[in-house]
Amino acid sequence: MIIDEKHLKYDGAKGVPHSRHGGQPPKTGDWRTFKPRIDKSKCIRCMTCVTYCPEAAIAVGSDTYPYVNYYICKGCLVCVKGCPVKAISVSQDLHAEHLRRPKHD
Repeated sequence: MIIDEKHLKYDGAKGVPHSRHGGQPPKTGDWRTFKPRIDKSKCIRCMTCVTYCPEAAIAVGSDTYPYVNYYICKGCLVCVKGCPVKAISVSQDLHAEHLRRPKHD
């Protein structure tokens, strides 16, 4: 479907110039099975992770360190492979539907 450019909104996120979601990136973090965690004590602020993230889910905070926006992070872990100092670790994301244990009554 082609949408007239007048009806598109810029959401301000790198890699996502226009959005039809009210100016907000769509929530895609629920798909994640594993999630990246940035260790500020190891981070050298090279911003390689920011550049590598295909979903623009890593941004720079007011403290000048990168942070992961888990609202849109899909858990592809490209940032982990790209970090030159191994400041990004991986942990299991327990919100994933298939990891929840069913309740038995």
